[in-house]
Amino acid sequence: MLDDIKKDAGERMSKSVAALQQEFTKIRTGRAHTSLLDHITVEYYGSQVPLNQVSNVGIEDSRTLIVTPWEKDMVAVIEKAIMTSDLGLNPVSAGTVIRVPLPALTEERRKDMIRIVRHEAEGGRIAIRNIRRDALGDAKDLLKEKMIGEDDEHRAHDEIQAITDKYVAEIDKVLAEKESELLEI
Repeated sequence: MLDDIKKDAGERMSKSVAALQQEFTKIRTGRAHTSLLDHITVEYYGSQVPLNQVSNVGIEDSRTLIVTPWEKDMVAVIEKAIMTSDLGLNPVSAGTVIRVPLPALTEERRKDMIRIVRHEAEGGRIAIRNIRRDALGDAKDLLKEKMIGEDDEHRAHDEIQAITDKYVAEIDKVLAEKESELLEI
């Protein structure tokens, strides 16, 4: 039973780290990356569809993304969706191809990005601590129901804390990598 609790906590914590890494891919570093446009949706025959399902997104050079819609009618819709997104990008269409130049990051913008990244990382740490709290609560419930002894509960507490420490360190490592990526020019 305790092994199940620890295994579940570890899986949920690793998912929290993966979610944080996914969130970090959306934060721009000045280099073109196709995942930058992953969360943008466009209106396609009356429903909202992810951009990568109505077009081909690629990298033209280190500072330019290129979006090639599969239908010519979608050029204006995709261009508007990119413009109105929270990324602050200004796409330029040339016929059936949309180029999305990424402006160079100023030092002030880099500091803002680092602040955002740190906030996201803290959210990840909080999620991991909440998972730890749930796992410890489950262990206490087993103790109250007399399914385990106090020694087992203390041992489980220490092991869950070790798992928590491992994943918090992983978040700190991911954060350090993203910060150094944001600071490089």
